[in-house]
Amino acid sequence: MFPEDAYNLDFFKEEGFIRKTCEKCGGRFWTRDPARTTCGDPPCDPYTFIGSPVFKREIELDEMREHYLSFFEEKGHTRIKRYPVIARWRDDIYLTIASIADFQPFITSGLVPPPANPLTVSQPCIRLDDLDSVGRSGRHLTTFEMMAHHVFNTPEREIYWKERTVALCDELLLGLGADPLAVTYKESPWAGGGNAGPSVEVMMGGLELATLVFMDMKLSPRGEYEIKGERYSKMENYIVDTGYGLERFVWASKGSPTIYDAIFPEVVAHISELAGLDSSVSDEERARILAANARLAGMVDLEDASLRELRARIASDIGISAEELDEIITPIERIYAVSDHTRCLAYMLGDGIIPSNVKAGYLARLVIRRTLRQMKDLSIEVPLSELVSMQLSRLDYADLAERLGTIVEILDQEEGRYAETLDKGRRLVKRIAEGYGKRGEKIPLSEMISLYDSHGIPPEIAKDAASEAGVEVDLPDNFYSRVASTHIKSEKEEREGVTIDFPETRRIFYERPFERKFSARVLEVVDGNVILDQTLFYPEGGGQPGDHGLIRKGSKAFRVVDVTSAGAVVLHRIAEEESAEAAAEIVPGDSIEGEIDMTRRLAHARHHTAAHIIHDSAKKVLGSHIWQAGAQKSEDRARLDISHHKRISREELKEIELLANRTVMENVPISTGWLDRSEAEKRFGFELYQGGVPPGKSIRVVQVGTDVEACAGTHCANTGMVGPIKVLRTERVQDGVERIEFAAGEAAVLRGQERDDLLFGASEILSVPPEQLPKTATRFFEEWKDLRKETARLKEDLARAQMEGLTSKAVEVGGLKAIVEIVENADVEELIKAASMISGKDYVAILGSEKGGAKIVAAVGKTGLAKGLKAGEIVRAATKVVGGGGGGKPEIAQGGGPRAEKLSEALGAGLARVRASSNSSRA
Repeated sequence: MFPEDAYNLDFFKEEGFIRKTCEKCGGRFWTRDPARTTCGDPPCDPYTFIGSPVFKREIELDEMREHYLSFFEEKGHTRIKRYPVIARWRDDIYLTIASIADFQPFITSGLVPPPANPLTVSQPCIRLDDLDSVGRSGRHLTTFEMMAHHVFNTPEREIYWKERTVALCDELLLGLGADPLAVTYKESPWAGGGNAGPSVEVMMGGLELATLVFMDMKLSPRGEYEIKGERYSKMENYIVDTGYGLERFVWASKGSPTIYDAIFPEVVAHISELAGLDSSVSDEERARILAANARLAGMVDLEDASLRELRARIASDIGISAEELDEIITPIERIYAVSDHTRCLAYMLGDGIIPSNVKAGYLARLVIRRTLRQMKDLSIEVPLSELVSMQLSRLDYADLAERLGTIVEILDQEEGRYAETLDKGRRLVKRIAEGYGKRGEKIPLSEMISLYDSHGIPPEIAKDAASEAGVEVDLPDNFYSRVASTHIKSEKEEREGVTIDFPETRRIFYERPFERKFSARVLEVVDGNVILDQTLFYPEGGGQPGDHGLIRKGSKAFRVVDVTSAGAVVLHRIAEEESAEAAAEIVPGDSIEGEIDMTRRLAHARHHTAAHIIHDSAKKVLGSHIWQAGAQKSEDRARLDISHHKRISREELKEIELLANRTVMENVPISTGWLDRSEAEKRFGFELYQGGVPPGKSIRVVQVGTDVEACAGTHCANTGMVGPIKVLRTERVQDGVERIEFAAGEAAVLRGQERDDLLFGASEILSVPPEQLPKTATRFFEEWKDLRKETARLKEDLARAQMEGLTSKAVEVGGLKAIVEIVENADVEELIKAASMISGKDYVAILGSEKGGAKIVAAVGKTGLAKGLKAGEIVRAATKVVGGGGGGKPEIAQGGGPRAEKLSEALGAGLARVRASSNSSRA
């Protein structure tokens, strides 16, 4: 584990602390109280602060946050602004789960300096691992603020370490009026995110108020320390990583029955009023029950104890039945959950998450749908957007007025989708339940998760629908937590990387982006790839394809057909048919001349710059929530995928195109350059990472008008060089993601000419000028609809006439009247109409046509149906003869096949099927 002296701090000894071993869990802890025998952590100690606050007075959220930050500012720390709850700077997680996540991985690894050192922050965090416990436990939250002070020490400079960290914590607590004897520091190894270190959990009244982590280890297969089954070794830098729970401090100061009553009592009261919460239980009695619930829930792991078991234990403790307890406590638990979830959604949507079926959007929709379910159970009829707006007004958004309209629109849309899902979901679940019911099985958890993931069907709805079908389901109390836990971390793409042990290729295309030729020295030729010491060839990356061109050695020229990167090395792929000769001709040490296909390069550069312009224009038209979800450029067109909650209208698209072209006409210089990551983030924020998070200490920043992004692609020198931008189309590629396809420069002109060709071609066909096309097309369409109606009427008349002529040809088969006939030049629609009329007169009709191959329709009247005759069986027997197939309903079916010459024989086979069925029914 850790060396014995990892926790032997001078501070503890000087302040009269005693190191003890907990008599219940065996863990080590530090206390000033000689009589204490337990560590202070549940279940070793119960919650004693409920009804008996641990600080000298009640403190509200804003006051506690300010007190904490001011305290650490006075102690030499720099206050920094909070980061978003969506971790835009990370490619491994979607949500900010702790204050240290703000600084991972680049700052914690020592690659990039911190924004201040030491620093303090109050960071809103979202964790959905315990989603099902929210409201029930009295203490769990989806969203909480982690107040923190962080120090980033290096071998060259130590600011402070364990001693001062614990001393500052103790001073803060005692300054709030904490009883020195009531504070314990429990030793606890910490590991997470590839790092580890000793830590102490700060306990008061059975409640963990803070954790002080001393991060000084990194994951290492041969490390000398083993922590939680993994091996770690010492890091060069060492970090103070603290986390103080803002909401827990407020709760401990008030001693209220639950954390929800402590942190948003007004919201709880408002939602209770909307729910019409009324009970024969007095407020005092309800508070007593909730307090007992929170105390006991604090003593058990809700992962291991089912809700039923927890209810039974609490009911027993307070002397009522589990049923009575459930009736009293369930509504208020739902109110607590709605209060918490709406705050979570305020942060999620306020920071720009768009609900969808993937990534952070999936988690937002999960919370939305769980909230809507709780609201439905409470019979709350106000829109969800109203409750989230109330929470938003309590948060720190300077541009709330701008964001609010979009957020309300998103939530109202999500509420409508949820209602549609419930409608369709019940029918789907019933069909699935019938299948399991026939096998005598209950619906397994995997199926329940699939129903939610694939169809959005909440487990409660699935359970109700299955119950109606008489089928049980496997539905654990922590269903939502399980689902959330599988979507919290990003799934990194597995890339087939090639490890090349060569010096970094100097990428001179950044210095000379519009030069066509260059000289270089050959380092090696590997598997058809030429490695050079420097290159003008751009390697594929950021949605931009690699350059093409030539590599010349003397009089020989070899075609470069692909350019990629292997780490810092650029690989130039020679055309396959030339690779053997190139390997023989080009050897290490040779001097070569490279030549870029500049037409291709410029087309890519124009489209790449245009993508930035389109993105910026879309944000101005659609809203600040727009975020790039992907991009791809080619020579003739490009596409940009953006997060957006609804389809882009034609008018919005026209406005985006107009703004983009105005930016082009302004001929704004395009700024490109390398900046230290910390400086770039400080100047431009996390908007930089629209196209993803690049590695490294320095990042290349590209500014196109008001769009600023970290981007490694090639670009134009100014916006005027892009040329015209033409938006070609838009489509929804997945829920919450819109794709804009466009062309720029020469490609835009060519796409415009293609559209002109279509326009003028249509004009010539209709013999009208282009400007009259809409009016003419409308007139022709209306005339076509009238003609179609007339055709349908004539077919009806024809079918009636054919029926009257055919009924005289009926034959008797086993007590049924059957008409078997080939109708010349009839299409399927005519055959269906005629057959339907004939069967309506209680005949069996078997009609065929040779138009476009053999077409066969069969229809059965009521007498035939009563005898068990099915039109589908007749059609299948007939179409088998003509080499085809068919089917349909018992009363009418259709089919066909390619062998029209056998149509008469096929109809005979159909009649034989009628005869066989009649004989069978008589038997």
